[in-house]
Amino acid sequence: MDVTALLPLTTNRLSLRLFTLDDVDDLYAYQSLPSVARYLYRPAHTRERSEQVAAERATRTAWHADGDKVALAVCRRDEPGLLGEVTVTLADARAAQAEIGWTIDPRYQGRGYATEAAAALAAFAFDTLGVHRLYARLDVENTGSVRVCERLGMRREAHLIENDLDGDRWGSEYIYAALAADLGGPSDK
Repeated sequence: MDVTALLPLTTNRLSLRLFTLDDVDDLYAYQSLPSVARYLYRPAHTRERSEQVAAERATRTAWHADGDKVALAVCRRDEPGLLGEVTVTLADARAAQAEIGWTIDPRYQGRGYATEAAAALAAFAFDTLGVHRLYARLDVENTGSVRVCERLGMRREAHLIENDLDGDRWGSEYIYAALAADLGGPSDK
């Protein structure tokens, strides 16, 4: 399936759309911050890397094989500019399992944008993409994302202790998940 014709997704305040090259400056503004990269399991982006990421995301619209990823720019419906992003990655096509993630520019955090955008993407994943189980992996110190998972109605399924080495710091993760039936989506087909 190609998701292009199914976008943008909209909520009361937000539009979730494919990235464009016009998003590079806004993307770089938050993806270059060490405080953001810390929770993304990778180094902060350079401007060049932000350009590559925007270009890749603008064209990644397939949803059928393991590893397919849909990354959407989170924007206010009534104002220009990028607030952040939400992603859904097909982890196991046969089992219809996908990972959801979100990143909101720190300038716009604390306003409910992550929850609103993630809820819209979760509904899309369950109702349109046919996902059976949606999960999120997050650093236990990322309390904002813990709250988003809980607001979405996801359950904490695992607490992995010191399972990741971030430079010289051991990090621990939570795994949150929900089934389509848990969140009012279609049950098994």
